[in-house]
Amino acid sequence: MTAAITAAIIAIAAPTAAHAAPGLADEVYAATVQAGEPEVELRYGRLGGGPDHGEDALKVEAGYGVTDRLRLAGVFEFEREAGLSRKAEAASLEAIYALGKAGGIDVALYGEYEIGFHGPDKVETKLLLQRRTDKFDLRLNLIAEKPLASGSKVELGYAAGAYAAVGGDIQLGVEAYGELGNFSRFAPHAEHFIGPVAKFEIEGLGPELGLQLGYLFALDKARDDTDGQLQVRLEMEF
Repeated sequence: MTAAITAAIIAIAAPTAAHAAPGLADEVYAATVQAGEPEVELRYGRLGGGPDHGEDALKVEAGYGVTDRLRLAGVFEFEREAGLSRKAEAASLEAIYALGKAGGIDVALYGEYEIGFHGPDKVETKLLLQRRTDKFDLRLNLIAEKPLASGSKVELGYAAGAYAAVGGDIQLGVEAYGELGNFSRFAPHAEHFIGPVAKFEIEGLGPELGLQLGYLFALDKARDDTDGQLQVRLEMEF
């Protein structure tokens, strides 16, 4: 009994990971993989306005296309809560396995194991769907995440993107991220973000560079904490 009480006290007193806003330093994953393609990606997001003004996150990802179906990557995540200094938050290993096409839609599975530095480890899976043409790129990620802590539920979410080529190496589009609750309480009053994005490809500097800039407006419950989030992503393919 004493041991159980001690364990409960430790669990309550232990620090927990901060809840990041949906989409902060995140991306809408493609459902295709290119073999032999090493890449490094930097993703930065910052909240503006409201009680969470100044909170930001930075993810550094290094990935490689092992085959034309399997991509592996390692990710380090750094976060800064409003008014505090930035700290290393987590490290994770992720894998994407492309299943192929179904009715003209590319389908893939995503899996991630995250080691939390200030909270429990997590596992995450995503169903990746993508429809591509010469002019348009439509993506939907359906997300399920489970903290590896007693009593934690599977949390559901989504990420979606629609992009259109507008000439040259430029794409304009819109992205959306949000929470969908859990299996016992689906689609509750929750946090959502949506807004415009622009993608640019930069050539002639050695590695092939991709730059994405965007601003997502806070909707629903997210408006209690912020007005929106700035997004900056830089991708380097070697």
